[in-house]
Amino acid sequence: MGKPPADSLRTASQKAARLVWNHSTHLSGLIPILERLCQHDGIQTVTPGVIGRAKGHCPKMQLRVSVPIRGGYKVIARQGKTVQEVFILTTLLQDQLETALAIAMRC
Repeated sequence: MGKPPADSLRTASQKAARLVWNHSTHLSGLIPILERLCQHDGIQTVTPGVIGRAKGHCPKMQLRVSVPIRGGYKVIARQGKTVQEVFILTTLLQDQLETALAIAMRC
């Protein structure tokens, strides 16, 4: 039982965020993006929410910061004619969160 390497240890302020699985259905391709987002510093909890239908068609996955909530932001994920709310509890500012979302989507 050896000690893990020093670079794999994260301090309490840098620990990975929690991805909440409270629904059985998600937009296809959303979960891997959210898992990468959870690795970003400043993100505490990511909770996918309600799935709905949109009138417009969005061929590629899009994540857009919608409104501030207590302790974070609501993000709207869109793909095709389907939308899903994602609630993110974070200490980041809105522009920092948008940058983190863009990085998570690129990988």
